[in-house]
Amino acid sequence: MTQDQKAAAVAEAAREVLAHGGPECLTDPKQVMRAMGRAYDLGATEDDVKAEMRSQRGA
Repeated sequence: MTQDQKAAAVAEAAREVLAHGGPECLTDPKQVMRAMGRAYDLGATEDDVKAEMRSQRGA
């Protein structure tokens, strides 16, 4: 695992969570869970994903 792989997985997970739209479930929840799983498998934490979500929302 490289830091680049981890960063890419965190960015993907944050993007999927944001795209999902919360309770409205705008996308397939399994897609979100797979992205989160990949990020966690590469050593990311929930805080890593939350920070990236804040960054993407601000972009």
